[in-house]
Amino acid sequence: MDPFSTAKRLPGVDRIARLNIGKLGALGDVPAVMKDLAEVGILHPIRPDKLGRVLLELRRWGTSPAAGIAAAAIERGDDPGLIDELGTLGFDELHERSNRLANALLEDGVKPGDGVAIMCRNHRWFVDATLACAKIGASVLYMNTGFAGPQFTGVVEREEPRALIYDDEFTELLSEAREAGGDDLRWYVGWHDSDQGEEAKDTTVEELIQGGSADTPSAPEESARFIILTSGTTGLPKGAQRSAPENLGAIAAMLSKLGLRARETTMIAAPLFHAWGFSHLQMSIALASTTVVQRRFDPEGTLKATEENEASVLVVVPVMLQRILQLPAETLDKYELSNLTVTAVSGSALPGELATKWMDRFGDNVYNLYGSTEVAYATIASPKDLREAPGTAGLPPRGSVVKIYDEDGEPVPTGKSGRIFVGNELKFEGYTGGGGKDEIDGLLSSGDVGHFDDEGRLFIDGRDDEMIVSGGENVFPREVEDLLSDHENVKEAAVIGVDDEKFGQRLKAFVVTDGGELSEDDVKSFVKKNLANYKVPREVEFLDSLPRNATGKVLKRELT
Repeated sequence: MDPFSTAKRLPGVDRIARLNIGKLGALGDVPAVMKDLAEVGILHPIRPDKLGRVLLELRRWGTSPAAGIAAAAIERGDDPGLIDELGTLGFDELHERSNRLANALLEDGVKPGDGVAIMCRNHRWFVDATLACAKIGASVLYMNTGFAGPQFTGVVEREEPRALIYDDEFTELLSEAREAGGDDLRWYVGWHDSDQGEEAKDTTVEELIQGGSADTPSAPEESARFIILTSGTTGLPKGAQRSAPENLGAIAAMLSKLGLRARETTMIAAPLFHAWGFSHLQMSIALASTTVVQRRFDPEGTLKATEENEASVLVVVPVMLQRILQLPAETLDKYELSNLTVTAVSGSALPGELATKWMDRFGDNVYNLYGSTEVAYATIASPKDLREAPGTAGLPPRGSVVKIYDEDGEPVPTGKSGRIFVGNELKFEGYTGGGGKDEIDGLLSSGDVGHFDDEGRLFIDGRDDEMIVSGGENVFPREVEDLLSDHENVKEAAVIGVDDEKFGQRLKAFVVTDGGELSEDDVKSFVKKNLANYKVPREVEFLDSLPRNATGKVLKRELT
């Protein structure tokens, strides 16, 4: 049965959808969005008494996460909304806690539009703070837990937040930032290890929650802004800011293509401060789904939590899949994950046959989303795409435009590599320190080079700043990395370009073995058998591990 036809007959859903769809451009988009919302279960039968309350909350908060938690609290009440290492919070508890925290922050001088930095791992207080800031209309800055002290200090000096919420494990790291923030910067503790018997240095978020009013705060005139710090950069990280979307069109298309469904359970292993983890927190709230988080990623712990909570969605970055699949076979055999229908992967390149290896063991459930902090999402590869064309980034969903241009800004033909440019309703609004990404015809550069195949599927060839010219030939390290990752004795690999007197530049490979016998000549021979001679690394260095940031991206600037 057509979900849209069904949705039109459900009490009030047409009014709810049209209230939040907003301006979509062509009128024909409205039925498509409503169909997507019905397919994922956002549009569904609802009791008339609850319908009126939901409508009021949607009018109050629009597309903000504040609307999602308010509506979920009305519909699902004390059903599990969040599960972390401390236990379970119902949807109604999350709604009330965020009301209390929002009011406490307002009383302490944090105003709509003020910056609130969050330096926390995955736990309830991260979620409390995010929802509270959405209700205040604050500008939320998510700090990467893998940064060093000087980076924290630099971000505080540049962004000048009004408040900083941090886990007390980062107290020492943030000492210079505390001094740089001055007396006007308010400090609150998120996760406090109370088992150690020590009092928190600053007021805890839980203390604010317990002391705040449970009344729903007045909606701000402008919606909250969420600032994600870009990863993998040199120097001070850039803050990429975006507001809540004006309508549900882009979100509906992404939900539908990712295979997500409402009122299920999502295990988010990816860091919540990262765009990928944060977007799934938002989507889980909007879908009134139960969210499961753990402070730190543990390969077996992630499998255990996914199985025990009967999660249908697992959110990871590629290196997490790698580390799970590297567990002993007897450990992997203990977990069936029979409820898992979506393993959502993004955040960095999905190497080699990793998706195929996962699906061979846990079923065809991998969805690979390609995008960036700046452009949001560009394409989504379904399990079918990944079976037919391993390594593909997939196809653009409705509302997303992806084009490939050459160095002169002209479109390239199918099969030819060029710079990738993306446009959709979720792209960022610029860097907080000023500036933006390169733009052509209203589309933003993703920073990558790629090509389309004959089926219209996108493939990423590498970063546009990583391409080297060796002996007059253009070479992308990504292709060699993908090949090496498929070698039976290679655990992980990274390839960079280095200067060469004869060829101008040459490739150097860094390889982590799985303990098996592997020599430099073995690596070179393997590449030579599968790729052109000019793509063979001239040098191979074996390492115990590759340097990575908190989201799993390889820090190539540390490889020389």
